[in-house]
Amino acid sequence: MLARRRICIAASTSSVSTRLIGVGHNSNSNYNRLSLSEINDVNSKYRRQFHSSTVVSKDDYPVHTVLPFPALSPTMETGTIANWELSEGDEFSAGSVLCSIETDKATMDYEAQDDGFIAKILRDGPDASDLPIGTPIAIVVEELEDVAAFADYVVLEDEGNAGVGDVSASSADAPIAPTSGSTTAAPVAGGDSGTSFLLPSARFLAESKGLDATGLKGSGKGGRVTKGDVLAAIRDGTPMPALAIPTGPVVDLPLPEVDTYGTYEDVPNNNMRKIVAKRLTFSKQEVPCTYTSMEVELDNVMKLRKQLLKDHDIKVSVNDIVVRCSAMALRDVPEANGSYDPKTDTVKLQDSIDISIAVAIPNGLITPIVMNTDKLGLTEISDKVRDLAGRARDGKLAPEEYTGGTFCISNLGMFGIDEFTAIVNPPQAAILAVGGGVKRIVPTPYVDGAEEQAKPTIKTIMTARLSSDRRVIDEATASLFLLAFKHYINKPELLLL
Repeated sequence: MLARRRICIAASTSSVSTRLIGVGHNSNSNYNRLSLSEINDVNSKYRRQFHSSTVVSKDDYPVHTVLPFPALSPTMETGTIANWELSEGDEFSAGSVLCSIETDKATMDYEAQDDGFIAKILRDGPDASDLPIGTPIAIVVEELEDVAAFADYVVLEDEGNAGVGDVSASSADAPIAPTSGSTTAAPVAGGDSGTSFLLPSARFLAESKGLDATGLKGSGKGGRVTKGDVLAAIRDGTPMPALAIPTGPVVDLPLPEVDTYGTYEDVPNNNMRKIVAKRLTFSKQEVPCTYTSMEVELDNVMKLRKQLLKDHDIKVSVNDIVVRCSAMALRDVPEANGSYDPKTDTVKLQDSIDISIAVAIPNGLITPIVMNTDKLGLTEISDKVRDLAGRARDGKLAPEEYTGGTFCISNLGMFGIDEFTAIVNPPQAAILAVGGGVKRIVPTPYVDGAEEQAKPTIKTIMTARLSSDRRVIDEATASLFLLAFKHYINKPELLLL
């Protein structure tokens, strides 16, 4: 189950506004603070969306406050109200939980900072799914006697959008004939439809208006009717017959009967899976990826693990060593530790090495971050990875513990996967997909002049595949990173220095 966190908001009665206070693990005052710039970005984004999408009239209602759907993180765009803790007419005080909001990472409690009464709940049940930031969700008043006035309260949508098929707007860009005589939209002799040839743009415009323009006299080459002719005819009020709609009974095509066995259930995606699908789809469509693979031997890694356990009673996993080797390789090849900014078309090399670890949880996938990984030893990495993975499965990670990161590792070796390809998660520029170790017979090099050649040996081979953004990491840089990674895997004693 996703973690439940608390979020405080403040809304003044004179103007609709919110102030994001913080995110924490409980209702104590020790919140994990967002930076001031992030808060300002979130609030400015909310104000633009809310005021541009709704029109609220306060003339016929008592003094009240419209609660908007809050942004619980700088990257949040939509969310879902899981349930309301209060009903209409209920009183609340500062710190009371109004509702629970499901984001892409966790379920957080929405707290009130001031006292008041819930006068009207505007979004609930099916209408509370995938709400954009700033959507009005409730009405709050200060006095109990004002609640009844909002029984029929409705928030109207902004009606300022212009129609797509506005003729006056379209005609500004359309070619108009110089004289009315040469391009008059009068029907041809006889006035019969179907006697003129329409250009595709003219046919599309006429059919979108439900008109038959085949009876117009065209100004185009060979008497063809242009889009300008149709626009001129509509503007001048030239009569055109309505587009003929085929009549007759509608016959459904027969569908073949398909025998199915067993039962099934359609399970809707939760918010986390929707966000992950959206981001990874964007990555596959927009990020030019290159894929580089390398096989490395794990035998020395296994020996080091046994030695640490025997001599020092220290348990480290293969994944901990992979994380440490990746951090050292990024330190040696800093060009692989960067990101791409599409707004400025520039590559930014990161100052710190913060590795994200992909962790599967019941509701989807999350990537907690091991900060400053290159400065940590094996035991510190092991402790941090174990702690982050455990709290990730319990849904107790703070936002700053899974937001950001400069490099990502996805390890499916423990599931028996030999090799796979991972998808880059922007703004990161690379992700390392690690498979499990496989026993394999490896031939030994032939030594010229030796009386007896060495026999083939059995090695434990692991495949590491790097998916990288070609705008940041070219093939040569990816090869250098994997060579450095292999060097540390083959000589794991260097990780102890």
